[in-house]
Amino acid sequence: MVTIIDKRERSALFRDRLAEAMAERRVSQAHLAREAGVDRSTVSQLLKPGARLPNAHVAAQCAAILGVSTDWLLGLSHRPERAADLAALAMSMTKAPRALVDEQIFAWHREAEGYKIRHVPAGLPDMLKTTEMLHWEYEAALGRTAQQAIGASEDRLNWMRAAQSDYEICLPEHEIRAFVAGTGYYAGIPREVRAAQLEHMSALVDQLFPSMRLFLFDARRLFSAPVTVFGPLLAVIYIGSNYLVFRDTERVRTMTRHFDKLVREADIADRALPGYLESLKSELV
Repeated sequence: MVTIIDKRERSALFRDRLAEAMAERRVSQAHLAREAGVDRSTVSQLLKPGARLPNAHVAAQCAAILGVSTDWLLGLSHRPERAADLAALAMSMTKAPRALVDEQIFAWHREAEGYKIRHVPAGLPDMLKTTEMLHWEYEAALGRTAQQAIGASEDRLNWMRAAQSDYEICLPEHEIRAFVAGTGYYAGIPREVRAAQLEHMSALVDQLFPSMRLFLFDARRLFSAPVTVFGPLLAVIYIGSNYLVFRDTERVRTMTRHFDKLVREADIADRALPGYLESLKSELV
């Protein structure tokens, strides 16, 4: 429930918090006025009982100079976050272990359950891979523990598939074609494993539609780093050994718009994908 504050109460709260921040940082009226680009009399007036609220520009300038948030000065927040603290909260970095589904990724999925999840994977989507494909991919990195990692992850992947979240996945078309041809990253995968993977992916895409939708875009026209947007809550960019995590609204929205552009300009749309995958079977070598 939103608490409505009387304008006079908010003005008094602004005055008290402005004075508190100035005292804590030992900023004089003259210094604040000079840095904010206003007359000293303006600052003096803001500190007087009964003063009106300043305009948005002056309030923002005062907050920036004093290292607090504008929301706190105006009584919209109870936390006097410093600018550096806000930046730290907005972005963080976590480790990205070489595993099928690490605990952090699973935690983000649980946090965003019920929201649409937008995903540009680094390769073929893990949740659409066969056990044989996972063995080929993870045994080199995990050795004897590959089977344990795959077994432990299957339950998590099943939970993710059953969760009340819609998935949209965008993948460069060349990734699918490289897999079918067994070239580049996919060199050395036996033909029968690739054939079974293609069949499995085609069946899942058809079975899970419309809760899971897969699009293919042309990487010659559009580029995307591996990124996952968990509803309006956070956006995660995969850079290899780490994830860059953004929780501030503006950057989450920016990455959402980026993903939505991939969807709009996809060469192979979700409804056409099963037929497209079926056509690729003839290209298996």
